[in-house]
Amino acid sequence: MEIKTRRRVRPPAAAPPGTGAAAGGQRDVRAKRRPAPSRRARSRAGLRRFALFAAPGLLVYAALVLVPIGIAVGYGLTDKNPFDPPTEFVGLENFTDLSSDDEFRTALKNTVVITAIVTLATNAGGLAIALLLDRRGWLYNALRSVFFVPVVLSAVVVSVIWQTILVDDGLLNSMLRQVGVADPPGWLSDPGLALYTVSWVIAWQGLGFCVVIYLAGLQGIPQELHEAAAIDGCGPLMRFRHVTWPMLAPAVTINTVMSLIGGFKAYDQVQVLTNGGPGPGTTSTLAFHVVQTAFSGNHIGYASAMAAVMLAMVAAISVVALRLLQKREVSS
Repeated sequence: MEIKTRRRVRPPAAAPPGTGAAAGGQRDVRAKRRPAPSRRARSRAGLRRFALFAAPGLLVYAALVLVPIGIAVGYGLTDKNPFDPPTEFVGLENFTDLSSDDEFRTALKNTVVITAIVTLATNAGGLAIALLLDRRGWLYNALRSVFFVPVVLSAVVVSVIWQTILVDDGLLNSMLRQVGVADPPGWLSDPGLALYTVSWVIAWQGLGFCVVIYLAGLQGIPQELHEAAAIDGCGPLMRFRHVTWPMLAPAVTINTVMSLIGGFKAYDQVQVLTNGGPGPGTTSTLAFHVVQTAFSGNHIGYASAMAAVMLAMVAAISVVALRLLQKREVSS
C-alpha cells in the first residue's frame, strides 16, 4: 500500500511596497506623468551649452579682431592725424581718393604680382617636392622636417638671412664672381629684379607648408586605386592625371587659399629686404604702404581706409577662390 505524501506549497511572499511589479507600475505612472522635452526645449538647451563653452573664445576673437576692424573702418571715415587735431568726419572721401592715388595703385600692382608668384611657386614646388618625399624611411622623414623649418621661423629672421645672401657683395654674388660672372645682377638693388627677389623669398618660406599639406593628401590616397590603374595599363603620368591629381583637390584648395592670403599681407620681407625700394615704391605692397602712411606720414584716417579696402579685397578673393576650388572638389 503506497502512501502518498502531499507537499505543502507555501504561498509566495507579498512583495514589499516600492519593489517588483508594484514599483514598475509606479514608474510607468511617473513616466506617463512626466512629458518628454520638446524639440524646441532640447535645441534651446543645446544652444545654451554651446554659448557657455564658446563665449570665452568669441569674446577674445571679438576683442582682438572684430573691434579693431570696426575701429579701423571708423577711422577711415575721418581725417584723423594724431599730430594735427581736431579730427573731422570726411565720409567716403578717403575711399574715393584711393582711385586716383598713384602710390596706392603701384602698391596694389606689386601686391598682385607677389601674390601670383607666391601662389604658383609654392603650389607647383610644394607638389613636386611632396611627390619626391612620398616614400618611407628615416631619410625622407628628415627631409620633410628640413623643408618645414622655414615655416616655423620668423619672417624677419628669414629675411635677414636672405639679405646677407642677396646683397650686392653677398654670398651669392661672391660665388658668381668666382665662377666667372664679372657683373652679377643686383638682386635687391636693381628695380627690375627686386620685386621678383622679394617674391622668391616669400615663396621659399611658405614652400614647406604646401609640402606638408600635399604629403598628407598623397598619403591619404588608397593604394588600391594606383594598383587598379596600373593593372588597366596607366603609366605614371596617366595615374597622376586621373588618380593623384583629382584626389588632391582638398589639398589644392587649402594651399591656394593660404598662399593668396599670405601674398596679399606680405610686409615683413619687404620691410627688411628693400624697405619698399629701390626707387619710389618699387617693391611697396599694400600692407607696407598702409604702415608707412599711418606711422611715417601720420595719416591714420587715410591709412585706415586703405586697410579696409585691402581687407575687403582679401576677403572677396578668398571667398571666390574657395568657392571655385570647392566646386572642383565635388566634380573630382
